[in-house]
Formats: sequence, C-alpha cells, structure tokens
Amino acid sequence: MSRILARVPRGWLILACIGLIALNMRGPFVAVAPVVDSLQQDLGFSPVELGLLTGIPVLCFSLASPLASLAGRRLGAEFAVMLTLIGVLAGVVIRSSGAGVSVMVGTVIIGVAITIGNIAVPLIIRRDFAPRRQATAMGVYTAALNVGSFLTSVATAPLAELLGWRLALAASALLALAAILFWVPTVGARRAFVPLAVPVHAASASGPVAGVGWLTAGLTLGFAGQAFSYYGVTAWLPSFLSDELAMGTAEAGAGSSLFQIFAIVGGLGVPLLARFTSTTAVAATLSALWLTVPVGLLLAPSFWWLWSSLGGVAQGGGITVIFIAIIKFAQSQAAAGRMSAVVQGVGYCFAALAPTVIGFVHSVTDGWTVPLLVILGSVLAFCVCTTLSVRWVARQG
Repeated sequence: MSRILARVPRGWLILACIGLIALNMRGPFVAVAPVVDSLQQDLGFSPVELGLLTGIPVLCFSLASPLASLAGRRLGAEFAVMLTLIGVLAGVVIRSSGAGVSVMVGTVIIGVAITIGNIAVPLIIRRDFAPRRQATAMGVYTAALNVGSFLTSVATAPLAELLGWRLALAASALLALAAILFWVPTVGARRAFVPLAVPVHAASASGPVAGVGWLTAGLTLGFAGQAFSYYGVTAWLPSFLSDELAMGTAEAGAGSSLFQIFAIVGGLGVPLLARFTSTTAVAATLSALWLTVPVGLLLAPSFWWLWSSLGGVAQGGGITVIFIAIIKFAQSQAAAGRMSAVVQGVGYCFAALAPTVIGFVHSVTDGWTVPLLVILGSVLAFCVCTTLSVRWVARQG
C-alpha cells in the first residue's frame, strides 16, 4: 500500500485521510440508537442509564476539550489523530465485549477519543492546506461527519438483526482500522506513533491580536446556538411529527434522516458558494435556512420534509463556516487549538442539555409550540453571533 500511496499527491492523500477519519467521529455513538431496545433487554438498562449512554459522547466533547487541545499542542497533530483512531477502535471493542459497565466504559473512551479528533483535524487542515483550499478541506470533513452518521444509522439495525447488537456495534471498528491503514503510511510511522511536541517558540510566536476575545465569544455563542438546535431537533423531531401529524415510527424517522442527509450538501456547498460570494453572505444564507426549521414547523408543519431538508443544509454548513473562521483568524496552531477548545467546550455543553431541556419544556407545556420557540431562540443566537463574527473575520482579512 505504501508504494501505491507514494504515487498520489500528498494533498489528496491528506484530504482522503480526513474524510476517513471523519467517518469515525460520529458514527460510533450514533450506532447506539437503533439497538437501544436490545441493550435495555439484554443488559437491564433503565431509561436513565440509556439516556446517560446516549449523552456521554456529547458530554465528553464539552468536558474533555481542554485535554484534547493540550494533546494536540504537546503531542503533535498526527499523534493526536492516532489517539483518536486507536481510542475509537478500543472503545468500540470494549463496548461490544462485556456487560453494562463495559458498555459505559467503552462509550467514555470513544467520547474522549473523538474529542481529541474534534480539535486535531481542523489544526491539520489549517497547517497542511493553502488558505484557498482550507474551506474545501473543512467542507469535506464536515460532510464526512454526516456521511458517517447516516451510514451507521442505516446499517446498524439490519446488522443487529443478522448478527446481534454486539457485532453490529463492533462493525464501527472496521472504519477505524481503514483510517489507521491509510493514516500511518500517509504521515509516516514515526509521526503517527511517536509524540512530537510543538516547540514553545512556535506555539507562542504570535502575540495577542486585537479582537480575539470578542471573536472567540461570538463564535462560541454561535456554535452553542448551532449545537443546541442540532441536538434538540435531532432528538425530538420524530416525536413532533408523530404527535402533530400522526405519523408512524418509520415515517417520522424519515424527518430526522433528511435532516442528516442534507447536512452533506451544506458541508460541501459552503466552500463552493464562498467562491462566488462573501463568507458573510454565506453565513447569512445559512442563518435564513436554519430559521425555516422552527418557524416552518410552527406555521406549516405539513411541509416538514422541506424544513428538514433546508435545516439539514444549514446545520451541515453552519459548523463548516464556524471552523473556517477559526482556522483563518488564528495566528498560530496553538492559538487555533485554544480557540477551538473554547468554542467546542462551551458549545457542546449546551448541546448536551438540549434533549433534556426540550423534553422538559414539552412535558410541562404539553405541546410543541414553546419547545419550538426555545429552538428558535437558539437558532437566532447562531444567526446573529456567527454572521457578525464571520463578517469581522472577513474585514480583518
């Protein structure tokens, strides 16, 4: 394989590896949802334990972000990515091998490993791609995140019926192995397996930049609005469709599927759209698309398929725009890592709360109007904060 890869331009190899790595960074924890009934039956999980199981990865995204940023700075981005892939591989195997404790422990390992990748991959994109190609690489990355989620959610249930839930969950290990097999020869065994600390002078070469605190706050609030809206809609859209439109379980699940599928369009479409207009206009367009979800479901729920599709494009493109702003503005790899850790750490904290908050508001009000207004508020936070932040970055450039 090394001889074959040696003939391919390095930029294309890195881009392919980023896509493979991203396939591993959402799928392993999305895989739990289709087999949750089997887990409850075989392991005796309570509803609270099941809720904790599905929420662990997002909590890790928030709580472990400082550790992940430190790993990227102190150990090198290539080694950090290997930690991600090996951690996902080990976590998937542990999660599938034992009793309830093993499932929980394996899920924590997966969550921490993916958190490291959340920080490390954008740093690699910033370092290894020319500015004019960074948006494309980030689009491929975010699109692949959603491809991994979609493929896993579609394949896990049939695999569970055929092989049982343990082997169905273990199938995620194949993607991790594939990514490792490509990553090691692409970056070299030494960089992949030996920590390579960033020199102190390189990490601190750039002094404080005016406005960085304001920008970090703006992007953090924008990402928090994006993450809260995404996880709230993902968790409760099927229930909304079932209650409001009397859909069956399978048909209601299609709404969530559209929301995930069209995120691929958003991730890949942002770099293409940015070639013809400003990033500020792109952010404003995504904001308008995001608003169609809560507003559309409130005013015209029968067009749910349209709002799910437009919202999917918005959520896939929204995270792309935010990370593009981070890697373009940051003056160094260390600064980009710190900014990314703050944005993701706070943002995913809100994301972890979203399903519970929306569910609580729904139970208290016995309806969907107020929960959708809550989502509308979080979408507005994304719209205002992200658009203003991207506009400021564009002016600095």
